[in-house]
Amino acid sequence: MDIAIVVQQLRKERNRAAQELERLNAALAALNANSYGKRTGGGTLSAAARAKIAAAQRARWAKVRAGKGSANSTRRVARRTMSAAARAKIAQAQRLRWAKHRKSAQKRAA
Repeated sequence: MDIAIVVQQLRKERNRAAQELERLNAALAALNANSYGKRTGGGTLSAAARAKIAAAQRARWAKVRAGKGSANSTRRVARRTMSAAARAKIAQAQRLRWAKHRKSAQKRAA
């Protein structure tokens, strides 16, 4: 193989790599220019704006409190209670399951 051809191919590859590097640098610069998710300054509200927001929030809470006495307000659903017989039945079934488990564990250990 002729050395001139090899040098030419190496230069071609170097130029291609340089172009790719320029594209990557441009992409990084674009991403760094936009500070996604980061807050910048200017978050100070005027006293009038704070008063307006506070008044709106007070009105929301007043509306919630006013709705508590009405029939269509959200109520807590009464919890069901289990009879003593049902609890005893479940407890017995659980004791049987644990006994079975212990028995199989003892067989494995032996």
